Amino acid sequence: MKQQRIGVWLLGAQGGVATTAIVGLAALQKGLTGNQGLVSTLPQFAALDLLPWNDIVIGGHDIRQTSLYDEAMKLATVSRAIDGGLIDQLKAELDAIDDRIRPGVLFNVGPTIEKFATDSLRDHVESPRDSIRRVQQDLQAFQESNQLDQVIMVNVASTEPPIDPASLPTTWEQLNATLDDGSTCQLAASSLYAIGALELGMPFINFTPSLGSAPPAICELALASDTCHMGHDGKTGETLLKSTLAPMFANRNLEVMSWVGHNIFGNMDGKVLDDPANKQTKVTSKDRLLGQIFGYSPQTLVSIEYIESMGDWKTAWDHIHFRGFLGTPMTMQFTWQGCDSLLAAPLVLDLIRFTERAHRNGDRGLLTFLASFFKSPLGIEENDFGRQFQMLEAWADGVRPA
Repeated sequence: MKQQRIGVWLLGAQGGVATTAIVGLAALQKGLTGNQGLVSTLPQFAALDLLPWNDIVIGGHDIRQTSLYDEAMKLATVSRAIDGGLIDQLKAELDAIDDRIRPGVLFNVGPTIEKFATDSLRDHVESPRDSIRRVQQDLQAFQESNQLDQVIMVNVASTEPPIDPASLPTTWEQLNATLDDGSTCQLAASSLYAIGALELGMPFINFTPSLGSAPPAICELALASDTCHMGHDGKTGETLLKSTLAPMFANRNLEVMSWVGHNIFGNMDGKVLDDPANKQTKVTSKDRLLGQIFGYSPQTLVSIEYIESMGDWKTAWDHIHFRGFLGTPMTMQFTWQGCDSLLAAPLVLDLIRFTERAHRNGDRGLLTFLASFFKSPLGIEENDFGRQFQMLEAWADGVRPA
């Protein structure tokens, strides 16, 4: 590809997933790590002329007062997930990115997320429109000061309480009219960020279960702004296994009567999800795919519990009760343990590369070929991981030469 500088604006830029993605990117740029976990480096995507790692510049928003180095060292010393020696080698790069992180948006994020914010941010009152303008000023300053050809926004912030999309205006004109009055606007910060980016023609990726760009009115804005977006909720662990195993039961005509999943982890995301309202957003995202794959709805239970001692290590135990030949009940159980941020971070980097290539290819609106990266992919009902991945490969085969 022609040499470009592409900005990536991370929401929750100093959280666990963002910090791990930034450490990983800096390590890739300096040749200090391999490509394990990176889908975009697979052989079938080699001809795509994807964005080189060294052409990516990071900035972002966060609501806390911390540093990337300190957050990365917590992953090394508390969770024992990253080599502290690697982090020390990247301290200068992390400090430089800290200088490009700006105060985030708190509108309608709920009390659990608000309590992590700085006092000055909690005391700052602004309308939804003012929040959008502030986000856009930050994005434009980032683009201009770093001489960037394009900026991609990626939401890896904490999960907001649920918002019913059916309660929102269905057209961009109607939704836009609500943004001046904080007392009537039902959107939360993730959607205000999305509007801010999309209005500027910048792609938006929602890696969280929060509403983001999902409302039809915001989808309309993306098309009107000649840009693209996709989400939501990155598919990294237990749900990835569900979307791979469930088709096996379906294709063997084994009737799944119940599927129970119990998840425990102890990072900041776990603290936020300890709030029942925030947890409901996540549970809904994790629980919807089985009925879509089976064509019927088995009894399901998804639990998520915060266990502080686990740190960033997430453990999921699943119990599947199914009926086989002659109606005989049988059971499958599995335990999945992985470092939450390390499972998510490479997918964030992949989504940046694929989204940039799609935008360069002229793809606009929802990037449904990215469905394999999400628990609840927008604009598509397909949840079989194998079929979703075939969609990504088919898109790659059809991309025009750069």
